[in-house]
Amino acid sequence: MGKASPFLFMVFMFMSCFLAIATAEYMPYRDPNQPIGRRIRDLMNRMTLEEKIGQMTQIERSVASESVVNNYYIGSILSAAGSPPFMNLKATAMEWVDMVNDYQKASLSTRLGIPMIYGIDALHGHNNAYNATIFPHNVGLGVTRDPELVRRIGDATALEVRATGIPYTFAPCIAVCRDPRWGRCYESYSEDPSIVQAMTEIINGLQGQIPDGSPKGVPFLGGQKKIAATAKHYVGDGGTKDGINEGNTIATWHQLLSIHMPGYYSAIIKGVSSIMISFSSWNGVKMHGNHELITDFLKGRLRFRGFVISDWQGIDQLTNPPGANYTYSVLKGINAGIDMVMVPINYTDFITDLTKLVKGNYVSMTRIDDAVKRILRVKFTMGLFEHPFADYSLIKYLGSQEHRELAREAVRKSLVLLKNGKEGNKPLIPLSIKAQRILVAGTHADNIGYQCGGWTITWQGGSGRITKGTTILEGIRKTVGKSTEVVYKENPSSKYMKDNNFSYSIVVVGEHPYAEGEGDSTNLTISAPGPTIIKNVCESTTCVVVLVTGRPVVIEPYLSQIHGLVAAWLPGSEGQGVADVLFGDYGFTGKLARTWFKRVDQLPMNVGDKDYDPLFPFGFGLTTKPVKMD
Repeated sequence: MGKASPFLFMVFMFMSCFLAIATAEYMPYRDPNQPIGRRIRDLMNRMTLEEKIGQMTQIERSVASESVVNNYYIGSILSAAGSPPFMNLKATAMEWVDMVNDYQKASLSTRLGIPMIYGIDALHGHNNAYNATIFPHNVGLGVTRDPELVRRIGDATALEVRATGIPYTFAPCIAVCRDPRWGRCYESYSEDPSIVQAMTEIINGLQGQIPDGSPKGVPFLGGQKKIAATAKHYVGDGGTKDGINEGNTIATWHQLLSIHMPGYYSAIIKGVSSIMISFSSWNGVKMHGNHELITDFLKGRLRFRGFVISDWQGIDQLTNPPGANYTYSVLKGINAGIDMVMVPINYTDFITDLTKLVKGNYVSMTRIDDAVKRILRVKFTMGLFEHPFADYSLIKYLGSQEHRELAREAVRKSLVLLKNGKEGNKPLIPLSIKAQRILVAGTHADNIGYQCGGWTITWQGGSGRITKGTTILEGIRKTVGKSTEVVYKENPSSKYMKDNNFSYSIVVVGEHPYAEGEGDSTNLTISAPGPTIIKNVCESTTCVVVLVTGRPVVIEPYLSQIHGLVAAWLPGSEGQGVADVLFGDYGFTGKLARTWFKRVDQLPMNVGDKDYDPLFPFGFGLTTKPVKMD
C-alpha cells in the first residue's frame, strides 16, 4: 500500500492538470491557426484602455525596465543611435539578444502577454552594432541604379539586425533630397523620384518578397529571418526651403504627389509595415498634425494598413517652443492619425495625457482602436506571438564575410568617375599597380569613421576605428604590387612634396561625419585641411582626388589642379571596394543620381530646372573597363 500511494497521487495530479487545461478559456488571439482579423478582434475585446494606450507607446531603452514595461503595458522599445546594451559601444551580438529578450519577458508577463516590438535605425546596414557590415549610405546606392543590389543589401541587413535580436527597423529613408544643403541628403537615394521609387526594392529584402495578389496596403513579413520595415519620413522631408532640417516644404499638391510621394506608393504595395511621419511641414502645416495627409490620404486613399509612427519627440514640435503644451500636442498628433508615438523618454506624461483626452471625449475610442488594431496587425503578421524571443543561432550573421563582400560590391558600383586625366592627356585611371612609389594623403584615407559617415555606432558618427572594416588606405596597400612602395602622409606640406618623388598620388578628403541638424550647411565645403592637401599634393605630382562626402560639395576651384576625380560618397566599412576600381580590377560604372553644382548660390538646382547649369549634370559619370594586371 505504501508503494501505491505515490503512484495514485501522481495520477490524481495528472488528471487535475488535464481537467484544468480542458476547461480553460479558449483564447482565439493565441491560436496561430485563426485568421489575423479574428485574433485582433478577440484580443482587443479583452483589452482595457490602459493596455491599448500602452501599445501606442514607444519608449527608449534607457528608461525601460521590467517594471515599466509590466506596469504600463509598453508596446514598443527602441534603441536610439548610440544606445547599445549597457551603453557599451562595442556590445556583442549576444549582449544585444540578451537585452531584447529580457524586455520581452517583461512584456509576456503582463495580463494578456502581448509581446513588445523592439526597433532600431538600420540605415546602411545594422549601423548601431559594433562589427556589423556597414554598407554605403543611400546617396551612393542611388548611383548604382541597381534595385536588385539594394534588395540583397536589405536581405543582409535583415539578417544582421535579427542577429542582435531585433525584429523592426526605422528604414528605409525614401526622401527625395532636392537641396544638398540639407544635412540628411546622404540618406536620400536621389533628387529624382523615379530612382527613389525603384530603390524601395530594399523593402523586399528587409521584409521578404510579398506574394503576388496580396491585398494592397496590408503589412507583410516573410519569416523569422526578416524584419519589419519603415518608410520615412512622410512626406516632403527632402524638399524643405534652403535644405533646412525639419523645415517647410513649399509645394503645390501636384508637386508633392509627383516628387515626394511616389516612393510611398511603391512601399505600400510592397507591404511595408510602418510609415514614419516627418518633422517637416508642408506649406506651413506640421506633418505630425496633418490629418489630411495622414488619415485622409495615407490611410484612406492609399489604403495603408500598417501603423503610422511618429519621429523622436515628433509630436512635441506641434507647439512652439516644442513641448510648450504637451496635452495639445498629444491631442493634435493622435487625432491626425499617428498610431504609435516615439515618446521616447517622458512616457508617463504621454500616457496620462492621452488617457485624460480619451476619458474627456477629446480623442475617440474609435481613433484609439484604429491605432491599436494597426499595431496588433503588424505584430501578428510578424509572428511575434508565436516567436517572441530572439534566435541565438542567428548571431553568426553579424558582420559575416559574405555580407562584407556584398558591401564591397556596392562600394564599387557606387563610385562615380568625374575626371580622368587632364585634357589632351591619356586617361590616368586605372592606376598602375606597378608604380615604384606612390603617395596616399588626406584626412579620410585611413579613417573608418569618416568613410562610414553619420548614423554609424553613434548618431553623428565619429572618427577612427569606431567599428571593424577596411580603410581606403588598407585597400590600396592590399591591391598594389609587392614592389610598390606606398607612403602615407595625412597632411603633407608643399615642401615635403617638393623634396620627394612619387609616381602619382591619391588624395582622400571630404566631409567630417554628421547627421540631421548638425549636417545642415550653407557653404558645402570640403572639411579643412582638405583643400590645402589638394593644393599641396596636386601642384607637385599627378594626383587622383577621392571625395568622401555625403553630397556634392564645392570642387570647381580645385578642378584644374586635379588630374583624376572620384566621388566615393560615404562607402562604409569596406574601403577595399574603392581600390578595386581605382586600380582596374573592376570598371567605373556609376552615374550621378544628383546634380553637382558649380556654386552654392545656384541651389536648389535639380535636373529639369529652367536655368540648369551644373558642374557635372545628373546622370554624368565616366566609365572605364576592367584591366587584367599581373
